[in-house]
Parts: sequence; structure tokens; C-alpha cells
Amino acid sequence: MAMTQRLAKADTLTAVPIADPDDARRGLYLVTRFEAELADRIRVLQRELSRSGGDSIVGADFGLRPVMEQVFKVAATDAPVLLLGETGVGKDVIAKAIHAISARRDGPFIAVNCGAIAESLVESELFGHEKGAFTGALTTKRGRFERANNGTIFLDEIGELPPHLQVRLLRVLQSNEVERVGASKTTYLDIRVIAASNRDLSGMVREQRFREDLWFRLNVFPIHVPPLRDRVTDIPELTRHFLRTKTRDLKLPAVPELSHDSIEALSTYQWPGNVRELGNIVERALILNPAGPINFTELLPKTADNSDSGPDGSERTMGSVSEWGLDDAMKRHIVRCLEVTKGRVEGSGGAADLLKVNPSTLRHRMKRLGVRSRR
Repeated sequence: MAMTQRLAKADTLTAVPIADPDDARRGLYLVTRFEAELADRIRVLQRELSRSGGDSIVGADFGLRPVMEQVFKVAATDAPVLLLGETGVGKDVIAKAIHAISARRDGPFIAVNCGAIAESLVESELFGHEKGAFTGALTTKRGRFERANNGTIFLDEIGELPPHLQVRLLRVLQSNEVERVGASKTTYLDIRVIAASNRDLSGMVREQRFREDLWFRLNVFPIHVPPLRDRVTDIPELTRHFLRTKTRDLKLPAVPELSHDSIEALSTYQWPGNVRELGNIVERALILNPAGPINFTELLPKTADNSDSGPDGSERTMGSVSEWGLDDAMKRHIVRCLEVTKGRVEGSGGAADLLKVNPSTLRHRMKRLGVRSRR
């Protein structure tokens, strides 16, 4: 609790006028403690994430700094948090950070990808079931909400939750109680809910595809995590971070050096797949040239200097990819991966493997975006 109180204090700028008697021309100066305190908080957070086995937050001092300011403010409370941003920006890492510096950090952190569970199993996975509740229910099972008791539950891709389960989730948020499938009694829960989505939930509410009352329950403290193209200053540090981690994962003897123009090449690309795509590119480069120096020029898709066709067939550049919209950029990225894998979705070297997503999640998005595997 002491660490949480330390992180929660002094959320405002403190301006202190200081007169210099030796040099009156210097006048009054504003001394701001906020920058030093935020830097100290970030160091504490990184240590806490490391202790709990979580990923460090690369860019906390630069492109993600505004996000981290919000994280430290809301972590000291039990308020629901809604993380918004494109696929691959690291919303899961931000959710772990909120948990790691909250008073619940010694409790469980349970992550649920709402888009990766078959619709027929979502209710049982989230809320649990009693023995004999349905065919195949051979034992009693606790759901993810019960497992998160006294901790935090992270509901990723909340926009993929079917309508009838949105109703059940709303009841849980309103009453702090959960009822297993086939049960006759409810179980009280003490949990914090963090939800995330890469979709326009407010637009889904207007189109009546997402419940308005659930939206209001979740949207207490929204945090928008910016895409990588909007925080180019983080690319050098992220690249070196991935070089270290991927070198370890691939069991290479040493971290290879970067070529002199490698960071410049990465900084001019628009990154529709965000941080996850950068990690994949670094891993691919290491596999192709483990001794180094590492160069990404040949691995990156067409850059702003090379014309490409937009989703409507018109000529566009990769530099204007943000004009296509998130769905169009995602569709093009999935199509590229399917071309590389010759239409294979699952298995080692399949499109889901390249994109680092669950195959069922990829198939769901392919269906939503109208992408066919063409095997």
C-alpha cells in the first residue's frame, strides 16, 4: 500500500518562485517537481512489472508519457478503465501496468480475449458452470471472473462480446455478483475491470451493436493508446528492446548490431500493425541475418516513396495509410500475411503465427473484414 500511496501523490505541477540574491536579473524561476516525480514513478513501475514477470513499458518516458500520467492517476482507484487504440499498440501491457501499481497487485490478473473464444463457450469461460449444466459439463468449473476475485480482470476486444453476454456482463458490473451456468446461487466478487477495444465502441452504440448502458459502465476512465506512427520517438528504443528479447528467444549467441540506416528506414514506415508488427519485423531480420548488421529495408512493405493501391483500387502511398481507416489497413495487412503463407491460417509459419494472434481471432477478423484464405 505504501508504494501505491507514493505513486498516487503529487499529480499536479508545483511552481515555486525562487529569488537569486546574487543575480537579480535572473528574477523568478519556476521549479517543477512533476517531471522528477513522474520519472521516479516510471522507474518504480518498471521494477514492479519486472518482479511480476510482466513486460516493461518501452516509451514510457517519450511517446507514451501522457498515457502513463493517466495510468498513475487511475491505478490508485478501483474505477473501471477502458483502453482504446489500434491492434498491436500494447493495450495489454498498459492493463498489466495499472494492475501492477494498484492496491490489487498481490491479487490475480486474469486476461480474457473476448474475440478468441468460440461464441458457444464464452459464457462458460467467463462465468463458469456447474456439473451437468450442459452436455459435456462433467465437472464444476470456475469462470474467469471468479478466478479474478480480489484482483483485476482484463477484457480485451470487448467489442466482440455477443449481445446476450453484454447483458450478463452489465449485471456483474452493477451487482458485483456472478452466477455460474446452471447454478441457483450467486457469488460475490471483489474485482477491478479493465476493458479494451480496437473498435469504435461509441459508433457501435449508435448502430445498436453495443449496449449503451454497458458502454457507460465501462467508459468511466478511457485511455487512448496512440499508434506507433504517432510516437516515432519510441522506435529506436523499441527496436533495441526487441533485438534483445528476440535474440534471447531465438537462442542466438549475441545481440547483433544495427546497420547505420536501419532506424531511419523504420521511422519512415507507417506501421499499420503497430508495436506487434515492429516486433515481427525485428524477429524476421534476426532469422535471416543472425550475425548482423541488421537491416530492415528489404523486409518492410512498400514505403511512402512507392505507390500502392488503396482499398478501392486507386493509387495511394503507404504514407497515407491512415486515410484508409483501421479496418482497411488491417485487411491489407492480413492479406499480405496470407500471401506470404500461401493462404495458410493455422500452424507454425501460418498467418496467425506471423501476426502473433490466436487462429480463431484471425478467422473471426477475416470473416468480419471479408478476407478469404484462397488456399
